[in-house]
Amino acid sequence: MDTSKIGKYRWTICSLLFFATTVNYLDRQVLSLLKPTLEEEFGWTNSDYANIASVFQFSYAISMLFAGRIIDKLGTKWGFAWAIIIWSVGAAIHGFAIPIGTGFMAILGWFGVAAVPISILGFMVSRAILGFGESGNFPAAIKATAEYFPKKERAFATGIFNSGTNVGAILAPLTVPWIATNWGWEAAFFIIGSIGFLWLIFWFIFYEKPENQKRLSKEEFNYINSDNIESDSENSTINTEELSWVKLLGYKQTWAFAVGKFLTDGVWWFFLFWLPAYLKDQYHMTGTQIILPLTVLYSLTMFGSIGGGWFPIYFIKKGYTPYDGRMKAMLLIAIVPLVVLLAQPLGGISFWMPVLLIGVAASAHQAWSANLFTTVSDMFPKKSIASVVGIGGMAGGLGGVIVTKTGGALFDKYKALGHIETGYTIMFTFCAIAYLLAWVIMKSLVPKYKAVVS
Repeated sequence: MDTSKIGKYRWTICSLLFFATTVNYLDRQVLSLLKPTLEEEFGWTNSDYANIASVFQFSYAISMLFAGRIIDKLGTKWGFAWAIIIWSVGAAIHGFAIPIGTGFMAILGWFGVAAVPISILGFMVSRAILGFGESGNFPAAIKATAEYFPKKERAFATGIFNSGTNVGAILAPLTVPWIATNWGWEAAFFIIGSIGFLWLIFWFIFYEKPENQKRLSKEEFNYINSDNIESDSENSTINTEELSWVKLLGYKQTWAFAVGKFLTDGVWWFFLFWLPAYLKDQYHMTGTQIILPLTVLYSLTMFGSIGGGWFPIYFIKKGYTPYDGRMKAMLLIAIVPLVVLLAQPLGGISFWMPVLLIGVAASAHQAWSANLFTTVSDMFPKKSIASVVGIGGMAGGLGGVIVTKTGGALFDKYKALGHIETGYTIMFTFCAIAYLLAWVIMKSLVPKYKAVVS
């Protein structure tokens, strides 16, 4: 089919998802970039920072379970809108962390709870709100992609909007250190946190469900829904009803997605939350010194995000089902992060060696993530996609908590021993092998394409 003749409005929706995801990662990245400044001002240890970061991940994880269900209930338009309102508020109020911590300290005092340093408590509360709101981004974006794209285009569309994570990660080191240096760390949170409200204006103008979208041509609408018209000789009619959590947890397809998220999300978050600290600990780089290496590193991830979405099309054109083609691609992608095993051995040559190697691995993660998300829309009915993404997102968040807490403990332990590089070696080793381990378990659970049917 000549897609150039059917219209391109679906790509307008994809661009909205891209910008929302960019804002999402801008907001979550601010704290890690300000870690050296904040730990100096407030006397934090690596474990203190890990506790603050893990509150975001735990809040994100638990909220993901409910975010998917809420978005399935509210619909994509209002579900996404409420998510970005909440996370933008959460991002901005980090600038009020000290008064927030003071207020919550007084409340905890009434209940006789042991004291927590005010700065840590204030940032924990802010991170919890941020995590609660940000949990809605990916369930809503994957649901919108399933609404506006046929299966054969979903991985590519997912790769494009998921590349917003890379752009957000690139823009953050370009802007946050400069804002903090010139206007203070509080201003960095205020300014970056307010961007989400601008996105809302465009979301309300341009988004409607496809059946209500006046800007969508009849030809493009039929193309989007071509999967519903084509028969599937290998499977019975796909269930169009929303499935309960209990029923979803009974499917191996759900567990395959959840395992993939649990083992690999923490790797990406480790790269996001700890790389500024890594550059400081190993190369004594702080403030605006980290702008160039982090910009180069996260720029590399653009190739993985978009290229990874395109990659399975090669196998699909050879006759594989979308799911089986994706799994073929994901196996090859899972091999790439092994290059991180060389980050520490080659780090003595120049800081650019680990930066480039980690950049390649992070690029592979984005390729993996674009395809992992799309396996859900391959196998589940549209009304349950956000719920499944929520379940997997919760698993990924919990995996991230474990990685973050483990990293903080290892870095404090080996820093005290004068060998902090050993802590990073251990963490990089896990990051290298996590994807192959995840792929093996996923393939064992779902060896061949099998749609969830009624």
